Amino acid sequence: MGARLDRLATESTRVLHDRRVPRSRANIDHLVVTPAGVWVIDSKRYQGRRPSLQVEGGLFRPRVEHLTVGGRKKPTLVAGVQRQLELVRATVSAPVFGALCFVDADWPLFGGSFTVNGIHVLWPRNLEALLRKSAGSTPVEATTQLLERRFMPA
Repeated sequence: MGARLDRLATESTRVLHDRRVPRSRANIDHLVVTPAGVWVIDSKRYQGRRPSLQVEGGLFRPRVEHLTVGGRKKPTLVAGVQRQLELVRATVSAPVFGALCFVDADWPLFGGSFTVNGIHVLWPRNLEALLRKSAGSTPVEATTQLLERRFMPA
């Protein structure tokens, strides 16, 4: 996944890999700074298993979204990205987006990507296309420098 993201790096797109979360043993897999903002990307390898969105509630009960992989709920995956988003949002003034990128998963031929609780769930090629569409006014170099100072290499 890192090599794929590195191919996107240009003057207007910066990529940081494997960054330590301060005062923690946790890490952030990838940070991608684009003119649209900062992308926090968590890569997962679930070979042959299909990620899907399960929705409960709605009309008479609150709507609740769940990420499932291979039919099992995975709330900790979404919660982990949400915690990382909070840390990055506290560091930069740019918009911050989250993505769970599943490598080698069993994606359907059509569709397949979705969002759960504001986190994009997709595969590498789909993520690349999303990152290339990024237009905006985020100061890429200055934002990258802030992130490099806050999140040191792991």
